[in-house]
Amino acid sequence: MIKFGTSGWRGVISDEFTFANVRRVAHAAAGSVKESVDVGYNSDDYRQFLKGAAPSRVPTVVVGYDTRFQSEDFAREVAAVFAADGVRTLFSASDLPTPAAAWAVLAHKAVGGVMITASHNQSHYNGLKWMPYWGGAASPTVTGELERRVDLLGEHAVKTMPEERAVKESWFETVDFRKSYFDQLESLLDVKAIRKAKLSVAVDAMHGSGRLYLRPFLEERLGVTVAAIRENRDVLFGGASPEPSPEASAPLAELVKKGKLDLGLACDGDADRFGVIDAGGEWISPNDVIALAYEHLAARRGLKGKAARSVMTSHFVDAVAKSHGSETRETPVGFKFLGELLRTGQFLLAGEESGGLSIRGHVPEKDGILAGLLMLEMVACEGKTLTAVRERLHKKLGHFHNARVSQPVERVRQISELEGRLRAKPPLELAGGSVWRVDQSDGFKFILRDGSWLGLRSSGTESAFRLYAEASTPKRLHELLDAGRKLAQGKF
Repeated sequence: MIKFGTSGWRGVISDEFTFANVRRVAHAAAGSVKESVDVGYNSDDYRQFLKGAAPSRVPTVVVGYDTRFQSEDFAREVAAVFAADGVRTLFSASDLPTPAAAWAVLAHKAVGGVMITASHNQSHYNGLKWMPYWGGAASPTVTGELERRVDLLGEHAVKTMPEERAVKESWFETVDFRKSYFDQLESLLDVKAIRKAKLSVAVDAMHGSGRLYLRPFLEERLGVTVAAIRENRDVLFGGASPEPSPEASAPLAELVKKGKLDLGLACDGDADRFGVIDAGGEWISPNDVIALAYEHLAARRGLKGKAARSVMTSHFVDAVAKSHGSETRETPVGFKFLGELLRTGQFLLAGEESGGLSIRGHVPEKDGILAGLLMLEMVACEGKTLTAVRERLHKKLGHFHNARVSQPVERVRQISELEGRLRAKPPLELAGGSVWRVDQSDGFKFILRDGSWLGLRSSGTESAFRLYAEASTPKRLHELLDAGRKLAQGKF
C-alpha cells in the first residue's frame, strides 16, 4: 500500500521505496494529469503520439531530486514513465530544493511537479512529492486520487521510454532552474537594504540540495559575505537526519560565534525547512521566526493580510498579527493546508513550528531559503539582532515560551487506546489549571483559561507521542510538559 502523508509518500529505500513503486506512482500521476487537463488527447496530437511522435500540445511536468542515495536515478525513472505516458518532463540539471521545484512549476506553467526527496528524514528513507499546477503540496483529495489509481494498477508492469529516445522526441529536456528561482527571491526582498548593511553570514546546507542555492544567492545577488559548511553531497548526511535543530546546528552556531558573524542560516535536506542562528550563536526557534517574519513584513514593509499557522504552532504570531489589526487562522498539521490559505491571497504569511514558512506572492509551499533571507533582511533593516527585536515584541505583547518533545509509548496499540480515552473523557484540569477548550482537529490541544496550552499528536512514524506546550513562563511550560507526559502514559 502506497500512502501519502503530510508531505508526500516516503519509505525505506529498497523496502517500500523501490523503482517499481516509483514507476507506479509516476504512472498514476500521468493518468491523473491527462484526465484533468485539456490537452487535446482526443485530437490528432494523440494519434501522433501513438505513432511515436511528440504531439505539439502535451502536459509538462517539472521533475527534481535531492542529494539522497539514488535520488537522481529515481527521478529519471519518473521521467521515463512520463515520456511513455505522453507527458513531457523538464528535468532539473542538478539536485534541487523543493521550493525551487515548486516555483519552476509556476514559472513554466507546468501541470505539476515531482520531487524525489524524503526531506528531513534519515538517510535510509526516500520519498516522492507531487505538486499540482499551483506549485504547492497536493491536497488530501489529490493524493487520495493518486492512491486509488496506484491500488487499481496493482502489480501490473509500467511502461517506460529510454531517455535517449525521450530526448530525441522532445519528451525530456534538462533545465537549470536556478536563475528563475533567484529572480523570484530577489523580487520578494529589499535587496538595496541588504546590500547596504554589508552583513556577514554563515550557512549550513546540511549536505542537502540547498547547497547550490543558499550561499550562491547570498553572494551573487545580495553581495553578502558567506562562510559555508556541509555543502558537499553526503548521502548519509554525516550520520544524522538533515533537519535543523539546536543540537544539529551546533557547528553553525559555533561558526557564527567564533567569527562574530551577523547570522547563521540552515536548511534541511530539500531546503523547505529552515534553521536560524542569531549573532552570538543563539538558536531562534521556528515559532519565533514566524512571528518575527510577520512583524517585519507588516511593520517595515507595510504589508497587510492574515496570518496562518498549524494547530501546534505558537500563538506568538497571533499576538503580532493582532497588534497590526489582523487575525490568524489555524489549520491541521501539514503545509498543504496552509498552502491552500496562501492561494486565496488573503493571507500575508503562513508557518508551522517544524520549520515551514512562505508568504503571499510566492509559492504556496514552505521555503526554508526564503525564511532565512527574510531574517537577514530584518537584521539589515533593523540594525539590531533578532534577539533584540524579539525582546521588544515580548515587552509589548507578552512572552511565549514553547517546546516540543517526544514521549515514547510501549506499543503502537497503546496510542489508539489512549486516543480513544481522551476523546471519550478528556481531562478538565491540567497542571493545576482548568481546561477551557479541547481542539481535536489534529491530535489533542488542551487550551487553558490562562492562555497556555498543551498539545498531543501521535508520531505516525514511531511508537511515540509528540508533546507541544506553550506558556508565559518557563516554570509553567515545564508543568504543562510534565502533565503531558502523564497523559501519554495514560495517567488521567
